[in-house]
Amino acid sequence: MSEPPATPPQPNEPAVSITPDIRASDSERELIVQRLSENAVAGRLTLAELEERVRLAYAATTRAELTPLIADLPAGQPRATAERRKPTKWVLSVMGGAEKAGRWRVGERLTTVTVMGGNDIDLRHAEIDADDVTIVAVAVMGGMDIYVPDTIDVQVGGFAFMGGNGERGSTRPPRPGAPRIRVLAYSLMGGIDVWRLPEEAKGVSLKQARKLAKREG
Repeated sequence: MSEPPATPPQPNEPAVSITPDIRASDSERELIVQRLSENAVAGRLTLAELEERVRLAYAATTRAELTPLIADLPAGQPRATAERRKPTKWVLSVMGGAEKAGRWRVGERLTTVTVMGGNDIDLRHAEIDADDVTIVAVAVMGGMDIYVPDTIDVQVGGFAFMGGNGERGSTRPPRPGAPRIRVLAYSLMGGIDVWRLPEEAKGVSLKQARKLAKREG
């Protein structure tokens, strides 16, 4: 009786090589956040884009998660682009309404005035010229609404005579190191509201954004 043929030798199984990505350190996250902030001031990122990327940076656990956040930004010290929009310094309405929304540029100081009308100042997708921006808001027998992401540091001052000023929306604290928006609100027989909007409100209409903000209030 013949013996069964010998089983041919099997090739060695390839060794499984797992090289986990290097975990990110706190200092590396902070460097990315600083780089993002500098590019926001240079006009390459809007407030909404800045805050979204900063959120992802702080949530990142590996360097591979941090890299895409700055992949489309220039290396080295960022400079403002030559074709950058001119900053808006005044928003004025008389017996009517004015709106600033979408991608627009805010200088270090913005003055917005409404007389017997109403202004909407939406900063969600605005570019900023500095980490510290001052908005002087004046409403005479009219109303004004100013909208900012709730991660931004907002400080509201001023006074109201026969009217009212207020902060509405999200009560969550701003993130440490966020840009600062100082609102000096002066109203005469009118009102000025500063709305702090949660992240989920960044891509919706102002009407829907107010509804979302009230839920966080």
